[in-house]
Amino acid sequence: MKAQKLTQTELAKRLHTSRATLNRLLDENDVSLTLTTLASAAAALGKKVNLQLAAA
Repeated sequence: MKAQKLTQTELAKRLHTSRATLNRLLDENDVSLTLTTLASAAAALGKKVNLQLAAA
C-alpha cells in the first residue's frame, strides 16, 4: 500500500469490501485469511500470489 500510496480506505474500495474487513485482512494475528482473499487483495494492488511448496 505504501509503495502505491494507497490509503486503507482506497484499498477497501478496490476490494469492494469494508474498511473493517480490510483491517482484519491486515491483522497479522488474524488466522482466518483465505487464499481467495489474499489473491483478491493482491489483484487490487496489481500483483499476484505465487504459492510454492518445497521439500521439508
